[in-house]
Amino acid sequence: MTKLQRFGVSVEADLLEKFDEFIHQRNYQNRSEALRDLMREALVREQWQEDEIIAGAIAFVYDHHHGQLVNHLMEVQHDHYEIIISSQHIHLDHDNCMEIILAKGPAKLVGKLYDSIRSMKGVKHVDLLRSTTGLEL
Repeated sequence: MTKLQRFGVSVEADLLEKFDEFIHQRNYQNRSEALRDLMREALVREQWQEDEIIAGAIAFVYDHHHGQLVNHLMEVQHDHYEIIISSQHIHLDHDNCMEIILAKGPAKLVGKLYDSIRSMKGVKHVDLLRSTTGLEL
């Protein structure tokens, strides 16, 4: 485990009051835990902007009866095989399916995969979870 280090932070009283409410609503035990999470979140955002090797998940819902959509989705996934770690297919009902793709690679490539899926007709909703490999945090 990494050695903990203390440091002081000066903030306006009203900002600290809002932060305390924020940490209370999210059930943090103290300010330090909340601040560490916010710092990590900012660092992960930076990894994505700097096109570093990242990890992420793309979740999407689509109508599997929509034209050649299933074939197009498969083609796009095969085009990105080098970054796809895993995928899961879920039948939501007779018409709708959900897929979750776990990816690891350069942020730009994962973003390209996300954009390719999001732009397909018949895809009803897509969301991207931006995360990290954990090596840099």
